[in-house]
Amino acid sequence: MVPALRWGILAPGRIARKFAEGLQAVEGAELVAVGSRSQERADRFGQELNVPHRHGSYQALADDGDVEAIYVATPHSGHMDCSILCLEAGKAVLCEKPFTINAAQARKVVQTARAKGVFCMEAMWTRFFPLMARVRELVAERAVGEVRMVMADFGFRAQVSPEGRLFNPALGGGGLLDVGVYAVSFASMLLGRPARIASLAEIGQTGVDEQAAMVFGYAGGQLALLATGVRTSTPQQAIVIGTDGRITIPPAWWNPRRVTIARSGQEPQELEMPVRGNGYNYQAEEVARCLAEGKAESQIMPLEESIEIMETMDEVRAQWGLRYPME
Repeated sequence: MVPALRWGILAPGRIARKFAEGLQAVEGAELVAVGSRSQERADRFGQELNVPHRHGSYQALADDGDVEAIYVATPHSGHMDCSILCLEAGKAVLCEKPFTINAAQARKVVQTARAKGVFCMEAMWTRFFPLMARVRELVAERAVGEVRMVMADFGFRAQVSPEGRLFNPALGGGGLLDVGVYAVSFASMLLGRPARIASLAEIGQTGVDEQAAMVFGYAGGQLALLATGVRTSTPQQAIVIGTDGRITIPPAWWNPRRVTIARSGQEPQELEMPVRGNGYNYQAEEVARCLAEGKAESQIMPLEESIEIMETMDEVRAQWGLRYPME
């Protein structure tokens, strides 16, 4: 049983619609409010999805007494300010990935959450799939021995639109923050924080990373090989390589439905796990459970790890010489 929870959505865009769809698969979840900078957009979203409270400002949403938790779905550049706005209003926050633009912003959000004693979590939806939980169990059980290497990529080819979210530096555009964060977070989940980082990127005409490759080195000698892009379609698979075999999550690994476990000297085994809803429901369920148990953060996606992931991506961007205007 998932505890009941009344949700608001901040910024009614494409990802917000996916989250709203996911909530329909969560028993006890109720989408009661939406907030936008435009009353017209809030009304349109509310009418289409039957949301009763429709606010023409983010502040009005944060102040809505019927709302218990808010999903922050703005472009990356708005994550810090909007999360803090909601936290200061006493609302639990589920903030879409990447958690913020950089680690300094992430620390501000976490400091606010802890000062207010309010729940906060990065919405790295991939982590909460049943299959990804099973991958963590397989690694902990040493099903393929000691993990020595992790490989993951997430890239797609989009048409260049200088003012669009993917290519506008003012919105935190580029491959790393949009989809590379999935690969970085996957490596973090399995190997922790890297001790060494080497990375190269192609910076496009709008000033954001259009494709990039990263190699992370860890204290125990493990390696992570990661790739991302918004102008390059990559295979979109993840592989965990151990001393006694490997675990492969086929495309699209970030929306995981099955894995192949290949142990040395044995026939490969395929494991499938059914998915309820569209997958966005699992992170919403985690928020509800944590709140019901009085927790201020999730053990599956801890706040300190979200900060460390931002620190890692800060170092990656520093190697490229990429800074955003708000920095």
